[in-house]
Amino acid sequence: MFVNSLLLALREIRRNVMRSFLTILGIVIGVAAVIIMVTIGGGATAQVSEQISSLGSNLLMVRVGQRMGGGAAVPAPPFNLADAEAIYREVPTITAMAPSASQRLVVVYGNKNWSTLATGVDNEFFKVRNWTIEDGRQFLESELRSGKAVCLLGQTVRSELFGNQDPIGSQMRIGTFSCQVIGVLEAKGQSTFGSDQDDLVLLPLRTLQRRIAGNQDISLIQVSVVEGGSTDQAKSEIEELLRQRRHISETEGDNFQVMDMKEITRMLTGTTQILTALLGAVAAVSLLVGGIGIMNIMLVSVTERTREIGIRLAIGAMEREVLLQFLVEAVALSSLGGFIGVIIAISGSIGLANLLKVPFILNPGIIVISFLFSAAVGVIFGFFPARKAARLDPIEALRHE
Repeated sequence: MFVNSLLLALREIRRNVMRSFLTILGIVIGVAAVIIMVTIGGGATAQVSEQISSLGSNLLMVRVGQRMGGGAAVPAPPFNLADAEAIYREVPTITAMAPSASQRLVVVYGNKNWSTLATGVDNEFFKVRNWTIEDGRQFLESELRSGKAVCLLGQTVRSELFGNQDPIGSQMRIGTFSCQVIGVLEAKGQSTFGSDQDDLVLLPLRTLQRRIAGNQDISLIQVSVVEGGSTDQAKSEIEELLRQRRHISETEGDNFQVMDMKEITRMLTGTTQILTALLGAVAAVSLLVGGIGIMNIMLVSVTERTREIGIRLAIGAMEREVLLQFLVEAVALSSLGGFIGVIIAISGSIGLANLLKVPFILNPGIIVISFLFSAAVGVIFGFFPARKAARLDPIEALRHE
């Protein structure tokens, strides 16, 4: 009986192809929109996690100044090397510590120049930030101690100044002094916060302090917590230690910030997941609109086929058979719309992922749920027209013009 009802349903759909297509258009749009929104949202979430993890493993960033609600930072005294060494010495879960100072300036090679961020670091920086050297080498201990004029380039600076030329061994000018290029960093790309991580030049910390900044200040201390260790505990211990070293009373607020990158990851991924869910819910409204369209057309179909229904009932067809016929027809319409929507969604998701430059992560679960929901829409919105058809009086139906 079900197979026969399905064949009759397909015959009716084929008989009115254009009307059937317009009927399922809402379902097609709804299913496609839900899958595309969830897929792109999932890709954006994965990209956020990947970009933040590229900053470093179990990373805590200790900055000078306390950012207020309005966005302005409260002036505060800078850190010094003793602060960084105290953190590394007195917080047991820290495996690596990298103090740094930065200043924006112009670098020059030949007739080309580029404004970039000059950052003074030591070799622990590469460990803390999970940053490898693509070509060349790290700083020698003698270069770090003496503050020698050597540097490593980010990929953006290399591209802007040297193009395809090998920069290793070249002399370039940084600010007012000449510096030898000893290495090139691997590309990291854009950060979650919109900055180009490759637009920098790394110098020994003492070189930047002596030749550029003219002081011993440190603006940022990056620390890596042991794998499996609690970043929350390490953060609390660092805050307590710095409050003691900076002589901050119990009634005063911190004049520094300790940022846990895991917290930022959770916050940003949570935000993108909420936005994805909201967009998916909005797109799902199209499925309800499509369901109303199916119910409307099925009611019209019942009216058009009243005599046919009357004949079937008069020759012995049971009410449940007529009910099943129209219900199967509604489900077939909505399922066809769901299938077309899935095909469009996969193609659209691939195209949008490439356009927006986010990972394409297909979620089979949302495809199955969307398709089943489209079929459920057919059952829900097709039941009333089907019941109306099944309850027609055979005599009155045969008299219908």
